[in-house]
Amino acid sequence: MTTIFDDPAEFATTALSGFAALYSRYVRPVKGGVLRSTEVTKGKVSVVVGGGSGHYPAFAGYVGPGLADAAVAGDVFASPSTAAIARVCRQADHGGGILLGFGNYAGDVLNFGVAAERLRAEGIDVRIVPVTDDVASASIDNLTKRRGIAGDLIVFKIAGAAAEAGLPLDAVERIARHANASTVSFGVAFGGCTLPGAAQSLFAVPSGQMALGLGIHGEPGIRDENIVSATDLAQLMTSRLLSERPAGANRVGAVLNGLGSTKYEELFVLWTAIAKRLADANLEIIAPEAGEFVTSLDMQGCSLSLIWLDEELEAFWTAPCDSPVLRRGTAIATTAASNSVIEADGPLYFPAASPQGRRGGACIARIFRAIAQTLRDAEEELGRIDARAGDGDHGQGMYRGASAALNAADAAVAAGAGSASVLAAAGDAWADRAGGTSGAIWGLLLRSWSTALDDESDLFDKAVVAGARSALDSVSRLGGARVGDKTLVDALVPFVDVLEAASNAGKELPAAWGDAASAATAAANATAHLVPRLGRARPLAEKSIGHPDAGAVSLAMIAECVSAMLAHANENA
Repeated sequence: MTTIFDDPAEFATTALSGFAALYSRYVRPVKGGVLRSTEVTKGKVSVVVGGGSGHYPAFAGYVGPGLADAAVAGDVFASPSTAAIARVCRQADHGGGILLGFGNYAGDVLNFGVAAERLRAEGIDVRIVPVTDDVASASIDNLTKRRGIAGDLIVFKIAGAAAEAGLPLDAVERIARHANASTVSFGVAFGGCTLPGAAQSLFAVPSGQMALGLGIHGEPGIRDENIVSATDLAQLMTSRLLSERPAGANRVGAVLNGLGSTKYEELFVLWTAIAKRLADANLEIIAPEAGEFVTSLDMQGCSLSLIWLDEELEAFWTAPCDSPVLRRGTAIATTAASNSVIEADGPLYFPAASPQGRRGGACIARIFRAIAQTLRDAEEELGRIDARAGDGDHGQGMYRGASAALNAADAAVAAGAGSASVLAAAGDAWADRAGGTSGAIWGLLLRSWSTALDDESDLFDKAVVAGARSALDSVSRLGGARVGDKTLVDALVPFVDVLEAASNAGKELPAAWGDAASAATAAANATAHLVPRLGRARPLAEKSIGHPDAGAVSLAMIAECVSAMLAHANENA
């Protein structure tokens, strides 16, 4: 159980601050992450890695000479926001372009992808490499759908070595993709993990059993089996990985990874059996590692990662590096960085707004106050729904995002902002604070909605309805979800369709919104019968059947909350 914390909501931020203070010879803090604290050659490719917190030493522990130049950290088990990724990348850029590395999870793919688009528009060449090593999460015929787990370390180590060698961005990207395609992992869990402040673990493993194919965000395994001896466990793990051994592969790198509560001695016992299995398969093991490299808070369990080595990959796998988690070869000479870290966030500034626009902005802020209260009341319920086949943090993330949106909306109103600016500021704050897939989607949804408004007019029906369609179009285009995938989109599509139809039929906004909210609620409830085709729940489809999608449910809750506010305002008009 995670027991040492003050405010659970600040756990990740406080942990990152403590890490940066302890390891100042490697890193220096920047808002949302850490940078190398040593000088870097001008023109060098910057390797920037990241993901949610709760996985230490991933990802901040990878920063140092020969490995990563910077790491971005989201909240516990939540993707860092687009704004945080872009902010850290700007600080880490040395003129040679940026390689972004992260695990293949929907929130990370969306946030890192949007950040890359923003940075390219600013003139920075950015490439993205999602790690896809988890063999349990998809078949070999669907490699792009595999999750990234402890293979992260292998891919980032090799990419970092290629960048440290002075190779150009095209070559670093090619080598990183080659390393990813050559890396496979498989994990087991003996016990679940517990979020800071939570009373119970995100999932439970029956006594005497182990969960096979677990995720690193508290996702349950794909099936449970009886606990076996170290020798039999080594047989199980290596057999699964060796089944994907390429023809001619005879040299292999290996990482035996503890997930948070497994003793090093246990890993050493298991490694003895694993090494024998690999030797029996006529594989020469090159520079193996055992320890904690990608954890899941206090989860009890382990994973095995293998990389099929050729001459090029082996050279970078064994190259020197010096980071808090991994040190290899001869020391890399460094000097302390002399440039200062410049935070990108400046003072609040908004375009001039008319009295009508400011009135609309104040109305939006009041709506966010009600939304935040609704999500606070529903936090535990949404967490329980999400834990059926996810990591159980949806309620926490949604409330965190709504609270940040409310604070940003209030600040924008105080600065005299109009409707469009208030809604855009709220969306950016939601994404920046909530992180994860839902944070990215809600940030995108709200900012896209704001483009149909302006700062000169009061809120009016046609603009609000047009904004809903813009929001849906953006979420569908960048998120990739469709109706039937068991996501937020299953509730958003009927909401927008009914809102447009009711408005076109002549209904005023409160009545049209009420119809749309009812449609969203019915659609959210109906997701219980669907099989997830995207996101973390996809590998656990059977466990999801019979339970609604948390993202669809929370959207419907928000729609009903706003409906009640609009109806009340109409009654008092």
